Amino acid sequence: MEWVDIGVNLTDKAFDSDRDAVLERARQAGVSQQLLTMTSLEQAEHLLALCADHPEHLFTTAGVHPHEARHWTADSSRQLLELSQKPAVRAIGECGLDYNRDFSPRPDQLRALEEQLAVAVETRLPVFLHEREASDTLIDVLRDYRDQLSGAVVHCFTADRKALYAYLDLDLHIGITGWICDERRGTDLQVLARDIPDNRLLLETDAPWLLPRTLDPKPKNRRNEPAFLPEVAQMVASCRQQHLDQLSQHTCENARRLFRLPAPRQ
Repeated sequence: MEWVDIGVNLTDKAFDSDRDAVLERARQAGVSQQLLTMTSLEQAEHLLALCADHPEHLFTTAGVHPHEARHWTADSSRQLLELSQKPAVRAIGECGLDYNRDFSPRPDQLRALEEQLAVAVETRLPVFLHEREASDTLIDVLRDYRDQLSGAVVHCFTADRKALYAYLDLDLHIGITGWICDERRGTDLQVLARDIPDNRLLLETDAPWLLPRTLDPKPKNRRNEPAFLPEVAQMVASCRQQHLDQLSQHTCENARRLFRLPAPRQ
């Protein structure tokens, strides 16, 4: 069965010792393609090199995470526009708002988000969005841009029903991670997963974070990796009372349509 992981932090230092083995385990688990996540422009060289080594299987976003928004400068939009021309870049992001940790001042987050949305409009690339405790503000911002955007996904969705329906009203895609496998904090998401239309659902690990708590046995290092995406898929399928092969088909089609990914050769 085939899967596309739309959110992998493959340049994280947690993968430095065995990155090639991680990719091979993902392949063996049926994860045929991955969208790697850029959180700062300084990661670009490493991400593009990884994609160049695996041109049919690895792709990347290009953007600045809200945690890093304080570093956004007048030159950042130009750099992002240049990156957007690289064939491996399939989305703008990870950009958005994080009012949970507030590692960057909120005015800086808003400025970086709006300037990245402007790049997405100009390049016709979809947007890979981050949101924590800021759904009302993010929705207000997106309303001004949505008609001009080619598409967007709210990555690692963990918000409430009101936010979910507002995002769906804007025709956004919804990314589900191993958060749904957490019996402590994922129970609301398990219910909400049923309400996501087939053509708006995407799956991701957000590796190396959010190791599915249902995984048995768990790795000793407690590190998540793309090979564990089928565990997330199993929980999502169960919550939606959906056959696993149907979930595979829908989510792979959605990822390839949104990010314009080629079907990999066997």
